[in-house]
Amino acid sequence: MGLKQNLHNLKEKYKGTKFEQGFNALHTFLYVPNITTHSGSHVRDATDLKRVMNTVIMAMVPVLLFGMFNAGYQYNLATNGVAEFLTMDNFIVGLKKILPLLVVSYGVGLGIEFIFATVKKHEVEEGYLVTGMLVPLIVPIDLPLWMLAVAVAFGVIIAKELFGGTGMNVLNPALTIRAFLFFNWAAWMSGDKVWVHGSVERANEIANLKLQGIEQLPDAISGETILGTLAANKPVAYSATDMFFGYIPGSVGETSTFLILLGAAFLIFTGIGSARIMISSIIGAVVMGLIFNGIVDAGVITESSKFYGLMAFPFWQHLLVGGLAFGIVYMATDPVSASQTNKGKIIYGFLIGFISILIRVFNPAYPEGVMMAILLMNVFAPTIDHYVVQGNVKRRMKRLKTKTA
Repeated sequence: MGLKQNLHNLKEKYKGTKFEQGFNALHTFLYVPNITTHSGSHVRDATDLKRVMNTVIMAMVPVLLFGMFNAGYQYNLATNGVAEFLTMDNFIVGLKKILPLLVVSYGVGLGIEFIFATVKKHEVEEGYLVTGMLVPLIVPIDLPLWMLAVAVAFGVIIAKELFGGTGMNVLNPALTIRAFLFFNWAAWMSGDKVWVHGSVERANEIANLKLQGIEQLPDAISGETILGTLAANKPVAYSATDMFFGYIPGSVGETSTFLILLGAAFLIFTGIGSARIMISSIIGAVVMGLIFNGIVDAGVITESSKFYGLMAFPFWQHLLVGGLAFGIVYMATDPVSASQTNKGKIIYGFLIGFISILIRVFNPAYPEGVMMAILLMNVFAPTIDHYVVQGNVKRRMKRLKTKTA
């Protein structure tokens, strides 16, 4: 007797009990449902929620694998001064750090989903499949696992289940989890000690040696991101090529703009991601970047200003660093929390890009604005759609009156 038949037997055994939805979820996750329609008119389509979620996960797998290599590369580069990128040692270092983040993210998130499904007696929804992958990709490599577990629990319960589950949430759950981490443990989510594996451990070691009065101290591991360097008005040590392909410190999944663009193309091709949101977000970021470059060129801001580094940064390079590209492709396009109308998507996307660069420049304590920009626009997305729909109604009414006059 195979696994499929065993699961089917368990479903029948526990049918009508509080454990029914748990077995249904496991069966549906592993196998195609064997329920077919027999009467009435139907739209026959191969797309369902599980396939949509799996498609998005497929678009993130290259970014995840690159993040594992890059985590090891940044560690070996910081500790040895030189390192090759595509080595098994780099991959193993990254795998050891990132795999636990994935296990905790999926374990806690799906566990809560199963509990809610059991208590409320509804089907387990597949919405967390994407969120569970997103979360490890947008946090620092050395984030303590207990912090991640607490944040995931908060995000799933408050940002999702409290609103009714998948399809009902106002805010993007993954970004809500990241915001919770930032506002509760800011020291673990920003600065130059959290983006490269070993930085925090080395800093603690140096602090302990200083307390013991030891003068021969090991070198600190600096994992400062490009945005952190610019916020401190220091020159950037990375080339545009390094920024584009991702050989830089940062969150696990945000560094490689090249692979993020490939993921964007895949999502657009499959009809999952909104090209309107992605393109308008890029335009919004470029416009804000050009405005800041123009202010610097006009001499309004001098090199002594604390905002000079980020304002003078070439507008197109803003697209290559930080979490902007990753946020635009994988989180701004969330079909639940984004705008639904075509014109609304353009407005929504443009404002995300525009506000992201604005926050990035004027908030030197946390020089990354895409998280707050997307969450802010999640809140305003229904309002944008409302006015777009009302504008369409008024124009149609006006045309109707013109024809009948």
